[in-house]
Amino acid sequence: MTLSEIKNYLKNSETIAFQLPDGSFVPEHFHVTEVGKTTKHFIDCGGVLRKEERINFQLWNANDYNHRLHPEKLMHIIELSEKTLNLKDVEIEVEFQGNETINKYFLGYSNGNFVLQNTQTACLAEDACGITPTEKPKIKLSDLQSGYSCDPYSGCC
Repeated sequence: MTLSEIKNYLKNSETIAFQLPDGSFVPEHFHVTEVGKTTKHFIDCGGVLRKEERINFQLWNANDYNHRLHPEKLMHIIELSEKTLNLKDVEIEVEFQGNETINKYFLGYSNGNFVLQNTQTACLAEDACGITPTEKPKIKLSDLQSGYSCDPYSGCC
C-alpha cells in the first residue's frame, strides 16, 4: 500500500484497526509512534547498485487505554510527516513488536481493516549468482475450467 492509498482509506474510515497475519488484531489502544522515510542504498549479490525508498510506520502497544487513535488524527500525522520529511507516494512498511523482536510488515487493506502482511527476503540477482529459478508447474486449461485455482505463492502464475 502506498501513502496515497492509506490516505484514501482513512478519509472514509470511522475507526482504525490493524490485523496481524495470524488474524488477531493490534490492541485498540495502540499508538503510531513514528512515521518516517527509510532509504536503503545497497549492492545486490550480482553487483547491481540499488536504492529503495519506503515510508515506515511504527505501531506501539501502549498501556494507555483511554486514548484511541482516530483516522483524522493519523491523517494529521501523515500530512505533517509529508511536509516535514518531503515524503513521496511510495510503499509503506509497518513495524510492530513481536514476541522477541520488532517485526516488519507490508500493508494491505481488507474488510475495513489495515492488514499487516509478512515480508520475506529474496535474491534480487538469481541469474547472476547461479541460483536456478524453480520451474513453474504446468497446468492444463481444462483444469482451470473445473474450478482449479492457482495460489499466488505457488509459483504457477
